[in-house]
Amino acid sequence: MTLTILDGSIGQELVKRSSEAPTGLWSTEVLLKQPELILAVHADYFAAGADVATSNSYAVHRDRMARFGIDEQFEPLLMAAIELATAARDAHGSGLVAGSIGPAGWSYRPSQAPPEEQGAEIYAEVAKILSTHADVLLFETMSSVLEAKSALMGSRSVSKPVWLAVSVDDTDGSKLRSGEDLLDILALAIEFQPEALLINCSVPEAVNQSMAILDDKNLHPMRLGAYANGFKKITEEFVTGDDAVVDSLEAREDLDPETYASFCETWISAGADIVGGCCEVGPAHIQSLVERFKPN
Repeated sequence: MTLTILDGSIGQELVKRSSEAPTGLWSTEVLLKQPELILAVHADYFAAGADVATSNSYAVHRDRMARFGIDEQFEPLLMAAIELATAARDAHGSGLVAGSIGPAGWSYRPSQAPPEEQGAEIYAEVAKILSTHADVLLFETMSSVLEAKSALMGSRSVSKPVWLAVSVDDTDGSKLRSGEDLLDILALAIEFQPEALLINCSVPEAVNQSMAILDDKNLHPMRLGAYANGFKKITEEFVTGDDAVVDSLEAREDLDPETYASFCETWISAGADIVGGCCEVGPAHIQSLVERFKPN
């Protein structure tokens, strides 16, 4: 299987480039006020050599929009996000568009996930809208078996390929953030047959552990992938705060592009054929991956 190189962080790149302080809406605010920045971020990742543009739709859920009084913007924001990613891909001339769908409730808070059937309905609605343009649906940062199952159930509402990305404990890559065993996800994968299973938005060291576990399993024809974050840690304030903003999360200073590429090399050796970056992993990191793994 040819190596697919994802893009990197969308939200954190937008926070860095925006002139406005981040809010609890995170990068969704930029869709409303500065969509041109999103197009520029996508273009920069393609220029760096990425094969995929991931839509800036991760946090666009009805409950999140309602919390900020903009629930009427739900569908227009999803369409804007996927259309911007598609426009960037078309301008580049090649590549995939991945429709990003984050966890219902809040990132890293699996205890707040809605019940299975309700969650499936939430994910199905988002999937139907994004699938109008997306080549693949990317369910990201699913932190429990419940979140992952609801997402996979919702994905059955469309006929697009599905990539499921789960987030693991930063101190123990054998566990989901819920504390459940990573291997519990495999039963779901066997049942629902997503095209790819990925580990995302955890520290690279934990991803090493996760990939070593998955490497021991015969998962073919399922693809494996990984894209870590560059945070020092997910703070208690961010996990428990009602209006948590990314200002409470701090970037590592030891994860330069070459160092990150070395982590990715470990994941590729463990069977990953999809690699890229999550929060705090930017265009320079993606360029380093391209130069190391897909040189001209």
